[in-house]
Amino acid sequence: MNPLFALVILAVVAGLAVLVAWPDRGWLWRWRIGWRVLHRTRTEDALKHLFDCEYQGRQATHQSLVGVLRLGGRRSTELLARMERLGLIVSAEGGFRLTAEGRSEALRVIRIHRLWERYLADETGLEPERWHPEAERREHRTSPQQAEELSVRLGHPPFDPHGDPIPTREGDMPPRAGRPLTDFAAGDEVDVVHVEDEPATIYAQLVAEGVHPGMKLRVTSVAAERIRFEADLDEVVLAPIIAANIFAVPAAEEASDETSVAADATGSLSDVAVGEQALVVGFSRFCRGMERRRLLDLGLLPGTLVETKMASPSGDPVAYRVRGAVIALRRSQAEQIHVQQFQQEARA
Repeated sequence: MNPLFALVILAVVAGLAVLVAWPDRGWLWRWRIGWRVLHRTRTEDALKHLFDCEYQGRQATHQSLVGVLRLGGRRSTELLARMERLGLIVSAEGGFRLTAEGRSEALRVIRIHRLWERYLADETGLEPERWHPEAERREHRTSPQQAEELSVRLGHPPFDPHGDPIPTREGDMPPRAGRPLTDFAAGDEVDVVHVEDEPATIYAQLVAEGVHPGMKLRVTSVAAERIRFEADLDEVVLAPIIAANIFAVPAAEEASDETSVAADATGSLSDVAVGEQALVVGFSRFCRGMERRRLLDLGLLPGTLVETKMASPSGDPVAYRVRGAVIALRRSQAEQIHVQQFQQEARA
């Protein structure tokens, strides 16, 4: 063989070996890393599904896992067997249940997911329909330390933008509150506490109607074909299958024993002078989406007592005391908040 040709062949073989096996950059290395990431992603998604079933009092089964992960029967069986070997799940009558270690891992992933949803809702202009899939993408790449840094940045929020509780770092999480809107009768007034974000098509319709946690609704009629309710002076009509994704509790009392509404006069929060108090009664119909959610997260729920503390030299922004904290609002934001003037009554 020609020595030069042999040298060329050797160089090509060496180059291919480098491309395939070079640590951190070779094709084989990347394939192995990608395979591990895929396994971890599927395992974490399975843990979330199993915990969600447990949280809602349902039995997680092989069939339910196949539907959620969209895996074939053989691959899902292999995944479940692997999770059993790792001590994350155990077989139960008719399905599977989490071990203590599996529950801890599930809560870790759920915490990261909901923190990212909270971040995407509060800190970005991303459309609500994209919060869930984007959080799904990020949750598998976020370490516990990064999750804690994100929580600190967000002020340790207790709920995600859909009303789901965010597990604490220690793994504590309260039970979900509320019942489906379909459980209520005509005439009931309710507060929305949770809006289910799956399936995406139903969630998109609820977003289009402006439905969100913290909203006050009044059910006007319930029928087999449709449910009607009033929200912010608008009437909304939904099919029961869609309304069932709205979870609510009976409306809370709006005033305490120490205060009373001074008169029927209403206006916007921007009209409340420094030193005066007002009761939040609602929002402008034009205050929707992220802007409304941000105000609700600041504690400006209907029935909340607000005091104007001080104005900046230019008069914009203005500081308000809300639930023991002082927040600053732009005039354009305060104008969207409907209030009734409040006065403290001396008690005998």
